[in-house]
Amino acid sequence: MFSSAMLADRPVLIKLLMPHFILASSSPRRRELLATLSIPFTIHKPDIDESQRAAELPLDYVRRLSREKAAQVAARLAESAMVLAADTVVILGADTMGIDEQGVILGKPAHADEARDMLRQLRGRVHQVCTALTLLPLHETRSPLTLLTRTNVLMRDYTDAEIEAYIATGDPFDKAGSYAIQHPTFQPVARIDGCYSNVVGLPMCTLHNGLSQLGWPDIQPVPVCQCQTRYAGLLF
Repeated sequence: MFSSAMLADRPVLIKLLMPHFILASSSPRRRELLATLSIPFTIHKPDIDESQRAAELPLDYVRRLSREKAAQVAARLAESAMVLAADTVVILGADTMGIDEQGVILGKPAHADEARDMLRQLRGRVHQVCTALTLLPLHETRSPLTLLTRTNVLMRDYTDAEIEAYIATGDPFDKAGSYAIQHPTFQPVARIDGCYSNVVGLPMCTLHNGLSQLGWPDIQPVPVCQCQTRYAGLLF
């Protein structure tokens, strides 16, 4: 039973009772975005096979990876915890507008030639960035929650020389689609329609809404995405 003194200091009590928060990702961008919520967390890197299955559609693929990452990390834990996992893909459609759920996934380039080819494919076109995030409450009665966020991205008509200079920085090689929207000199994006932080790798408006839905203390739902003004320029 809680004493009257403990109940009088309810915010402190709630924080003591909050489960441990686990980020199932080694991405520095996700780590920095999550840190803005002032939730203490620990990083556990998932280790799964990220191959796309035969005939698996991009949106099914990204949802599955998000769930598998969360489950694989959760299986290592004994204590009560909230596990957050996410997976982000860049989808380039066959049509000229690039909005096609059955399009091609552009992953992380293995070398300069792949990065160069991806950036040329994206140049001057619209593609879609999709992030599936999974919140898995471990050892609790609440069910896991997987949410999908999609942002349409129009790339500017950058030159071949700009591509080469960007590749020389080394920045494309851990990025889906070979680019970072927040890169201060390349600045490859002309316009977005949707969530900015989704393109970085963690849609914060969606995360707010998911945590609120699961009853995380002090987190309020976000009716309208404001990630462009809150997080643009935060990361590099």
